[in-house]
Amino acid sequence: MRELSILKDEIEQGRQELSRLVDQYGIPNVKVLEQSMALDELINEYNRVTLGVNVKRYKVL
Repeated sequence: MRELSILKDEIEQGRQELSRLVDQYGIPNVKVLEQSMALDELINEYNRVTLGVNVKRYKVL
């Protein structure tokens, strides 16, 4: 697992990129969705590390 400070930086970079993509393409765009999902994974990893929570992945139908 990544060091917490690196993970925090990656989350912040992911948020900035998501904001940039929303500004550029609008919310209903595949690039925005992909970045949002990537950011969710980073946040889930952070939560697992800091809270010791085992976050289950659910398949979206």
